[in-house]
Amino acid sequence: MSDKKERIDIHEYLAEFDDIPGTRVFTAKRARQGYHLNQFAMSLMKAENRERFLADERAYLDEWQISEAAKQAVLNRDYNAMIDEGGNIYFLSKLFSTDKKSFQFAAGSMTGMTQEEYAEMMLKGGRSPQGQRSIKGGF
Repeated sequence: MSDKKERIDIHEYLAEFDDIPGTRVFTAKRARQGYHLNQFAMSLMKAENRERFLADERAYLDEWQISEAAKQAVLNRDYNAMIDEGGNIYFLSKLFSTDKKSFQFAAGSMTGMTQEEYAEMMLKGGRSPQGQRSIKGGF
């Protein structure tokens, strides 16, 4: 019996998740893409940076090497678009905290629900897996 494990191509493995609606896996590729976006978000940990950002959001964003699409996503508070641009939700939480919004609010907005609708759905057991699984698998 061989003790060698079968080697898998990690990129191929992670690509499988692209087949699941609404799933965005934070891969090394996404981390590289969103590095500056996430650094911007982390800068909001400091009160003086939050004040500067809220005083002139565009000017503050222009200080960062962030793509125009990512800047627009921030200005629009489109968290799904920020994640598509490489944002990590744990770093982006600094942004919705700056806006005095909860994680529940952000999660609701990412699912097309209000905070209240999202809370109610979660209290009832969460989202149905119907339509939320593999596209190619027909689930």
